[in-house]
Amino acid sequence: MDGRARHFGESHVSSEMIDMPGGWKRHESAIVDDGAMLGAGSRVWHFCHICAGARIGERSVFGQNVFVGNKVVIGNNVKIQNNVSVYDCVVLEDDVFCGPSMVFTNVYNPRSAIVRKDEYRETIIRRGATLGANCTIVCGVTVGRFAFVGAGAVVNRNVPDYALIVGVPGRQIGWMSEFGEQLKLPARLPAGESAECVCPHSGSRYRLHEGRVERFGS
Repeated sequence: MDGRARHFGESHVSSEMIDMPGGWKRHESAIVDDGAMLGAGSRVWHFCHICAGARIGERSVFGQNVFVGNKVVIGNNVKIQNNVSVYDCVVLEDDVFCGPSMVFTNVYNPRSAIVRKDEYRETIIRRGATLGANCTIVCGVTVGRFAFVGAGAVVNRNVPDYALIVGVPGRQIGWMSEFGEQLKLPARLPAGESAECVCPHSGSRYRLHEGRVERFGS
């Protein structure tokens, strides 16, 4: 056995990627339906399925066994780890990270016997947000820029920019920097008060005021 393949009994799974027109790559086991649009530098790994209507930017990576629906928009430099299904009406902006086996939904109150395909709710994940392993994003919410959803959390309401969310149901316990480190800011302040801090890794400055965090200065 050479370094490019693995054998499981009688099966043979190559690790080589196929170069596709437009500058993106897919593994030979991946299914990318005709009509799907992928930007240069994107990579689609083992056993993925990208549906025809998907619109995907540049340099995005899809780990093993990822599904992407028809009415899905994915930006540049998005990382989707193994075993994630991105269903219709989900939007992932640039630089979003989806951890292994995290879950999106698109129907709020599903029943097998009731058809609700005209009731899909849009879910928007803003630029730079992180969705931790095994978390669940209930449809119809917006997760703000650079927010951080911890592993296993269940998000059923909108999440502010830079917010750190944990637990079931998800609750905010703090704030995260764009670098991905927790900021030394309280989760909330009395009305009219503000607080500031500096990210020790990047030197970026952040201000908390009226329930919102913003990066300011250089």
